[in-house]
Amino acid sequence: MNLPNYFLADLPPEATLSPAMISEGCQTLKRNREQYLANRSTQSLVNFLSELAESWLDAEFPFRKFTLENAKAIGFSRATLERGLDNFFKQLTRENFNALLIQEFGDAKRLDSICATLNEEKLSRAAIARAPEFQVHICSGNIPNPTLTSIVFGLLLRSAQFVKCASGSSLLPRLFAHSIYDADPKLGACLEIAEWRGGNHDLENALFTEADCVTATGSDETLDKIRKHLPLKTKFIGYGHQVSFGFIAAEVLYGSRAKKIVSTAIDDMVAWNQLGCLSPHVIYVEVGGEISPEHFAQLLADELEKREMNEPRGEISNEESTAIASRRGIYEVRAAHSPEMTRHFFSKGSTAWTVIYEADARFQLSCLNRFIYIKPVADLKSLLESADEIRGKVSTVGIAASEEKNSEIATQLARWGATRICPLGQMQNPPLTWRHDGRPALGDIVLWTDVEARGDGL
Repeated sequence: MNLPNYFLADLPPEATLSPAMISEGCQTLKRNREQYLANRSTQSLVNFLSELAESWLDAEFPFRKFTLENAKAIGFSRATLERGLDNFFKQLTRENFNALLIQEFGDAKRLDSICATLNEEKLSRAAIARAPEFQVHICSGNIPNPTLTSIVFGLLLRSAQFVKCASGSSLLPRLFAHSIYDADPKLGACLEIAEWRGGNHDLENALFTEADCVTATGSDETLDKIRKHLPLKTKFIGYGHQVSFGFIAAEVLYGSRAKKIVSTAIDDMVAWNQLGCLSPHVIYVEVGGEISPEHFAQLLADELEKREMNEPRGEISNEESTAIASRRGIYEVRAAHSPEMTRHFFSKGSTAWTVIYEADARFQLSCLNRFIYIKPVADLKSLLESADEIRGKVSTVGIAASEEKNSEIATQLARWGATRICPLGQMQNPPLTWRHDGRPALGDIVLWTDVEARGDGL
């Protein structure tokens, strides 16, 4: 597939971007939005996005085929990328979009016209939500979903968009943008994709000067730097570093159910190679079940060995491989001296997967790329005490527990500060209605106009 030069990211590697090019591109996007996007109905955009998603789920769709053929260039094995694409695009349905709009605005037509919910009518009030005319997205390069989501939400809100990708990570966003352009060139003309190494203040200042709203995903340090360079008028929405973990209650660790839980835990490990903020670093296993936490670690290792045959991790950088090998070496020594406290299981001849069983329940950051800690805990209370150092920085907790205990566990985790609680196996596959880091997906971006009627009947 030969991609036409519609976007800045399509330019040859030797091309040099200038602040003037960025400013001119932003102005063009704003004009195109006013002409092609501003007056589109929300439902027409929902229909467009859901139909585009259906195309991406079609094995014969040219953009999907090209994406999977170039999985290595995107940074994943074909099987991992295919699963990730399927999980993402299956969420983009008309039903899910309408559920999202009602969740965020109370009425699916709130972006189109002044509306009132039943309760607002009783109060003689109505409102309309207004999105920024021009959004800029500063995207991290670890996994593609946040970037694709930003593009989808930006279109839904009828914003012109400039997507600045991390260096070396623009291929899949480019392909998605080209699929939009191919399906509707007028919508595609309201979108720009570019790539450059962060810290180019000349380019970024030109970009930020034009923006009404900037969204960014990255480290806390990166977000702080972006915030300091933004004009005062510009709204900023940042998503910083978060971590996630799993919890398995003792009562579900028996027989065939334990095997299913092992499989779902691996689903969370292999999804996007554990690189997203929603991926588990640690899985805490409650003691007292038919299967001990140590035995669970062994079962997990056995199943990971099988999974690697069908869904391989793929290649990673030398730095990442070295980090895994170095961490393995530490636990090899510990396991030799204190086998009752530490055990390690790993793929032979590669760094494809690693399981560390460690009796010390304190939270531990993983090397990622299918490197997981299994830690025993007496109960949920002791888990939360052991994870106290990451309190306030936890995105997702995946749980496996009985139906009777699910609600109680979720309530404790919510009060402790976790912003998303889901079944184990779904950690890296949030619904479209997910409130990222506990904040409204669309509501954070828009401004509201309230309209109050006279209450005297005149």
